[in-house]
Amino acid sequence: MTKNDILQQIRLAKSGNQSAFRFLLDSYWNDVYGFQLKRVKDEYEAEDITIETFAKAFDKIETFNEKYTFGTWLITISKNIQIDKSRKRKASIHSKTTDTSDEHVHKIADVSPTPEDKLITEQHLDELLQFIKQLKPHYQDVINLRYFQEMSYNEISEHLDEPLNNVKVRLLRAKKLLSEIITQNHSH
Repeated sequence: MTKNDILQQIRLAKSGNQSAFRFLLDSYWNDVYGFQLKRVKDEYEAEDITIETFAKAFDKIETFNEKYTFGTWLITISKNIQIDKSRKRKASIHSKTTDTSDEHVHKIADVSPTPEDKLITEQHLDELLQFIKQLKPHYQDVINLRYFQEMSYNEISEHLDEPLNNVKVRLLRAKKLLSEIITQNHSH
């Protein structure tokens, strides 16, 4: 993937293109998650910080300066989130919010079905439930709320008491992981 490919996807994401957000998430997830895992040494915390990183980055994507490297920008956001969480923990203030403002949370589109959506909805129910059980619990929750309880992103956000952008990123990631499980099982 070239620097121009990345820039093109960033520009598409700035215009609200859903597949560009998915491309950026898929391309950079392992880098950000790996970085956090080394810092916090806890899978769940690293994953939460990574989700928050992408939520914040996608919320502020229009501020990304193309002179810089996108991966470095994400790592910087991630590092700042982790430092803030450490400070809050040390001050014993427990809060489940991000500083994502409500008027920006609609940047990640919630419209047309993705390839992952199609793959998920085409599965037999009993088989699909077995695949979902292979996901981590917090991914199982968002898949269940979205596909079985048919909640909107806003309803899921309220139900989980989590910022909307975090829910959107967590669902993007859950759908990707679930589609990988489905694909692996159908290739055997």
